[in-house]
Amino acid sequence: MKFLNIMTAAMLSLPLLTLTACGDDSKVEYITAPETPSEGEDDNSQEPVASSDYDELYRPQIHFTPKRNWMNDPNGMVYNDGIYHLFFQHNPSGNDWGNMSWGHATSSDMIHWEEQPVALKRDELGDIFSGCAVIDKDNTAGFGAGALVVFYTSADQYQQQSMAYSLDNGVTFTRYAGNPVIPSTLADFRDPKVFYHQESKQWVMALAKGWNYGIDFWGSSDLKSWKKLSEFTSPIDRCNKGQWECPDLLRMNFEGKEKWVLIVSVNPGGPAGGSGTMYFVGDFDGTNFTADSLDYPLWLDYGPDNYAGVTWSNTGDRTLLIGWMNNWNYAGATPTSPWRSAMTLPRELKLISYDGKPLLANTVAKEIDGIAGEWKDVSLGNVMPVEKAYQLRMTVDLSKNGSFTLYNEAGEKAEFTVNAAAGKLIMKRNASTGNTSFNGNFSLPSIQAPLNMEGAQVVLDIFVDGASVEVFTENGSMALTAIVFPGSLYNMVSADGISDIKVRNLNRIW
Repeated sequence: MKFLNIMTAAMLSLPLLTLTACGDDSKVEYITAPETPSEGEDDNSQEPVASSDYDELYRPQIHFTPKRNWMNDPNGMVYNDGIYHLFFQHNPSGNDWGNMSWGHATSSDMIHWEEQPVALKRDELGDIFSGCAVIDKDNTAGFGAGALVVFYTSADQYQQQSMAYSLDNGVTFTRYAGNPVIPSTLADFRDPKVFYHQESKQWVMALAKGWNYGIDFWGSSDLKSWKKLSEFTSPIDRCNKGQWECPDLLRMNFEGKEKWVLIVSVNPGGPAGGSGTMYFVGDFDGTNFTADSLDYPLWLDYGPDNYAGVTWSNTGDRTLLIGWMNNWNYAGATPTSPWRSAMTLPRELKLISYDGKPLLANTVAKEIDGIAGEWKDVSLGNVMPVEKAYQLRMTVDLSKNGSFTLYNEAGEKAEFTVNAAAGKLIMKRNASTGNTSFNGNFSLPSIQAPLNMEGAQVVLDIFVDGASVEVFTENGSMALTAIVFPGSLYNMVSADGISDIKVRNLNRIW
């Protein structure tokens, strides 16, 4: 079932209107995509795209991709009135990074996505870098009860924080006349993530400090006036190998007690080289975040291709995340056209216990069942009954080493081994996987992911699309995400030390 694109029709019927009253806060700028692109800009996000345009080589069939052009970090993720909003870093003019704007897509289930016109474009303060969205239910900002308020980094000579708001659930946005709401003269000061902290009766914003290896926390009662609360840094050298980006501070439950989790994306320094997402577990009192004494860095995903992930706001008791399925080591060279980059599958986060300590588990959101077929047994070495994408489920015996290989008729393959003694899953991504020639950093002969499991066996869930493999332990204690570029879908599997292998089709979302 495809999400009905009511919003697009509404957007196309609205004019571009700018009203300015000089020198005061009554400046109003209604931002919609113009009917005719600006000079020199190829904004083709509104053009209808035939379904065949989603059949290009390497085009994901169950992951969100823009119809065309560059995409990176997810932004402004919020759930409101039955709609999941996914904004994202986007170049409306081409397939390379640049001209940073906020693309926009909407969904009723986080699986089927409908791309909308570009939501925010560069203005006099600079490019529109990453940020977040909240629902101002109590009208603390004065824009209107239930306003959808977005925060983003205005990036030019300096990085400053700006805001805009929507009174029609993301159809149109009005930039705040007082931007930037947090001015700065810093080159590394970005990616605002905002939430309401009930105990201290204030909005709290987390901001990343890039190569200064830290997260600032700011507070506000009205979303407009902000004061600095504190700064978090880590004394552990291994946490400071790359710039800190895309923070997210989460209130979570751990064994009946409240804990807080701070997610920070780092580049380089990830667990597989290049980009990665680490997290800290601790406590937050409305002013300071204090990390527990654990063996940091802890990683959300041990593969090379899950970066800049943040969570949706306004989702109640569920903590739902999506990430950019790429790596800055080679993102600008991946061989896809007319689009570049995809998002991961949506994931649900929970704190579980491993070795007596909290561990941030992530599994694919249950909404994936809405596109799944019936489970069928797998006959090793034969073509599986799969079409465009699928999920494998297999049981691994941890009393000895095991292995499994996904491959296609051309002999292209993704090889995995389980080192039982070390408790690790290891993936090879090299020339036998498919196309790797586009960048020298893409081949990775040993991507290692700890299973973080106790017991005699582990169940693995493996989600395979045309250009990606995402592997999880059944309880989410381990995730490994890797993009691949075979000439056709891996539709066969061989295994050793593996039992009870089942597969189910995942229907294409386009």
